[in-house]
Amino acid sequence: QVQLVESGGGLVQAGGSLRLSCAASGSIASINRMLWYRQPPGKQREFVARLTSGGSTNYADSVKGRFTISRDNAKNTIYLQMNSLKPEDTAVYYCAADTYLRSWGQGTQVTVSS
Repeated sequence: QVQLVESGGGLVQAGGSLRLSCAASGSIASINRMLWYRQPPGKQREFVARLTSGGSTNYADSVKGRFTISRDNAKNTIYLQMNSLKPEDTAVYYCAADTYLRSWGQGTQVTVSS
């Protein structure tokens, strides 16, 4: 089990930017992949972005070109830089890590107003 602590959520105007952080309890270099998911109100949780230990990234089509996942191994932290935010980006954002099991953060609320 990996403990993940989310931060950086909040309220932002459409077109604005926000950076989410996810701090892990151990070295993220040894984690196969780390991911961001989100759950809009009343909807299923959906994939947003993933980052492998080798540095490969992948994004949902809905955020491609606007969001960037990155990591700082020294800080055991991954980030989700969100630019050009839209109201439909409003959701609880969750960090996840895949080791032996899937670990989840507690989530952080992102609200994009118009």
